Amino acid sequence: QVQLVESGGGLVQAGGSLRLSCAASGGTFSTYHMAWFRQAPGKEREFVAGISWSGGSTYYADSVKGRFTISRDNAKNTVALQMNTLKPEDTAVYYCARGRRTFYSGRGAYFPNEYDYWGQGTQVTVSS
Repeated sequence: QVQLVESGGGLVQAGGSLRLSCAASGGTFSTYHMAWFRQAPGKEREFVAGISWSGGSTYYADSVKGRFTISRDNAKNTVALQMNTLKPEDTAVYYCARGRRTFYSGRGAYFPNEYDYWGQGTQVTVSS
């Protein structure tokens, strides 16, 4: 059974930075595309950033492009999300997720139903 555990969330002022990390265990990690999603109160879960199984391709929501960077370390079974220039509208619970397909770039995988394992989430709060 695959387990994903996020860490690194917290409270930060607008303009600040946070780095989220997701550690995978109990299953295969390196051959699956991964992504970060977020969900704010009263809103649907939305795609934030995705990365191919090899790490060679990355994808971002328009709202975070240029501010967030996704990366992965297949040797350590981790995926990270570096978040810079944070805004109050970035406030949400952030989730990492493992894609359903192996050896896939992740291109176009922007919906939750394309991911089969999820972490428990980590809260990010950005104050104005």
